[in-house]
Amino acid sequence: MGPELIERAARLREGLRAAGGLAAVDQFVTTQRGLTRADRDLVLDWAANSVRGVFELRGAPVVLNLVDDLDYRVYGLRNVPPAAGFFAGTLLPLTDDDSAWLASGDEVWYPRADARQVARLAIDLATREPDLVFRNQDKAAQGWAYMRRDREEFVAFFGRDELVLPTLEAEGRLNAYYKMRRDSARAARGRHRAVSDAGETTFVMPDGFFEFETVGVIYDELDGFIVVPEYGMLRALFADPSLAADPAHANVLRAYLREESIPPLPLRRLAEAFPGNADAVFRRVLGNRGFSWSSNGSALLRKRKPGYYEAEPTPGVAVLSDRVLALARGAG
Repeated sequence: MGPELIERAARLREGLRAAGGLAAVDQFVTTQRGLTRADRDLVLDWAANSVRGVFELRGAPVVLNLVDDLDYRVYGLRNVPPAAGFFAGTLLPLTDDDSAWLASGDEVWYPRADARQVARLAIDLATREPDLVFRNQDKAAQGWAYMRRDREEFVAFFGRDELVLPTLEAEGRLNAYYKMRRDSARAARGRHRAVSDAGETTFVMPDGFFEFETVGVIYDELDGFIVVPEYGMLRALFADPSLAADPAHANVLRAYLREESIPPLPLRRLAEAFPGNADAVFRRVLGNRGFSWSSNGSALLRKRKPGYYEAEPTPGVAVLSDRVLALARGAG
C-alpha cells in the first residue's frame, strides 16, 4: 500500500465530503473537473462497497469490526483521542481485494472504558441490519444454520410456521416461545426482535401495529421470520372472494401490494393456500378482469416489490461474535 494512493484517496474523500458525502457520489463524479478514470472508479467503488460498523482498535492499522467480526487494515484515521479504544463509522475500499481501507472521516470515538456501551451499539446494528453481518461469509453460513434451527423450534412450539394472532396477544405468545428457549446467546434475531446484552431475544411489536386487530407471523425457510399487519382480514379475503366488494378488505390487499416493507411472501402463500380464489380476488381489487395469478402474479409482485427481487437472499437472523458478547458482559 503506497503513500501516493492513500494521499490521493484522502484528497478525494475530502472533496466528496464537501459535496455531500457518499449520497452525492454520482453528482461528484460527473461535475468534478480533473478526475482521472482511476479516481472515478475509486469513488464509485466507495458508494458500492463501503462498510459501516463499530470497530475496535487492535494495533495500527488493524481494526476489528464488531458487527461482521472481520479485521480491516485502515488508513486515514484522523484526530484519534489518546484514550480511544473504539469508533463507529464507515470504511471506504482502497483496493479490489479488500486488503486496505480508508476511514471516511466521520468517526465517532469511544474510550476503552465504554466497551459495554460500544458492544450495545454493535448488537443493535447487527440486529437491525443483519445484512451488515453477512459480509462475512462464515457468519452467513452460521446465520442460515441458526435460522433453520430456530424455525424448526418455532414450528415445534406452535405446530406450524404461519400464525394469525390477535395483535394484543402477539407479544405475549411470541415471548413465551423465546422464554422457553434461552439457548440463543449467539443468534441476534432480525426484524421486530430485540437482543439483550446476554444475547437473549424478545419480540417487540413493530411501530403502529397496535391499531390493527390481527397480525400474521410467518417463519419461512427462505424469507425467515416476518410479521405483517391485519393478516386475519387478508386471509379471510382469499378464503371468500366476495369480501373484495368490501372496501376495508380490498384496502388491506392494496396496502400489501403498495408497501415496500411487506415482502411478497404473504401474498404468495395465500394464493397457494386458496388457488381457486386468487384470480377472483385480484381481478376485483385491481379492476382487471383478465388477471390470472398463474400468468401475471409473478410480474405483479416484481413490479410492486422491486427491492425484494433485487437483493440476494440472506439469513433472517444476525450472528453475534464472541468478542462483542464478551464486551457486552464486561469481560473486556
